[in-house]
Amino acid sequence: MSTESPFTVPHDDPFGPHNLPYGVFRTAADPRPRIGVRYGYRVLDAGAAARATGAPPDLAELLAAPVLNPLLAAGRPAWTRVRTALTAWLTGEAHREAVGPLLVPLAEAELLLPFEVADYVDFYASEHHAVNVGRIFRAGADPLTPNWKHLPIGYHGRAGTVVVSGSPVVRPCGQRRAAGEAAPSYGPSLRLDVEAELGFVVGGASERGSRVAMAEADDHVFGVCLLNDWSARDVQAWEYVPLGPFLGKSFATSVSPWVVPLEALAHARTAPPARDTPLLPYLDDSAAQPPCGLDIAMELRLNGHTVSRPPFAAMYWTYAQMVAHLTVNGASLRPGDLFASGTVSGPAADSVGALIELTHGGERPVELPDGSSRAFLEDGDEVVITATAPGPGGVRIGLGEVAGRVEPAR
Repeated sequence: MSTESPFTVPHDDPFGPHNLPYGVFRTAADPRPRIGVRYGYRVLDAGAAARATGAPPDLAELLAAPVLNPLLAAGRPAWTRVRTALTAWLTGEAHREAVGPLLVPLAEAELLLPFEVADYVDFYASEHHAVNVGRIFRAGADPLTPNWKHLPIGYHGRAGTVVVSGSPVVRPCGQRRAAGEAAPSYGPSLRLDVEAELGFVVGGASERGSRVAMAEADDHVFGVCLLNDWSARDVQAWEYVPLGPFLGKSFATSVSPWVVPLEALAHARTAPPARDTPLLPYLDDSAAQPPCGLDIAMELRLNGHTVSRPPFAAMYWTYAQMVAHLTVNGASLRPGDLFASGTVSGPAADSVGALIELTHGGERPVELPDGSSRAFLEDGDEVVITATAPGPGGVRIGLGEVAGRVEPAR
């Protein structure tokens, strides 16, 4: 049995005191869902720690909830107080005796969906992805639609099918029309794909009829998670004109179990790519300080093999612009809202975030080191997306992983 202190976390651990992401977990010994904070290879029972350290009642009540939503609703000042308290509990000497027994080994924790999803919106913020897919879906036409560089395009998804990492993904069925066929057919998707994305978790609410300016985005965005927007490309291609994605997307969206607070990504802030189209004032971030681009390095693995490394820093639209556009018509934000970036893709062939790009629409299957190849996903395939970001003193911030295995259609 190891005698190492549960507080012993290497300085360069991606889940050290500079990170402290939030999740919800349970154990075999205590099946109650409860808020946890990852610290190295352990999970702090945050509600129990608040009670054991004599935290103020309002703070303790937020951490005693079975989901993150009450904390999300509490707003930025409360988020700062909680993070300060967690840092003190885990790094100071005063609370070690009380907090030590509440650090659960990660291997003993079952990680659950960390918050109840209120609404889900998916954007289309990568110019590289939009151009690549536009060339496939609209061959011979301009790959970018006329509005693409004027506003962050998005679609309203299905909150009820957002699932936590590790949940099986059942191959969807639907209508699809093969090339050269006059009529559609029905059956399991033959072109099942992944989309490596970043998800933004909304906390602070806004009033319906009001607008949230870019400068106010940080008061409403609690943190980020990894996201896989599974996509049935054949269903999507047949249905998306004229209204956009529907059944090709709504069957499953996987998210990582850890929500990294926005404060932990302070060293990852970077300017977005240079833009060549003037923006309307509510989206013009040319003078924004700090910038709202994020330098996050992602990795996409298929059956254990790395097939791509998408760079989030290449995203054309920022989360602040997404918030501003999402609310410019008076739509309200609610605690638990989730909005995704859209597929993260860079300029290089091995930096794209979806198989449809990696295989040029399925025409050039990717060769895997085990000798197999894939144009699109097969039953039994497992997809894992991981990511890290720069932190203080040269350390890396870990975002964990979002994983899913494809099951046959039912």
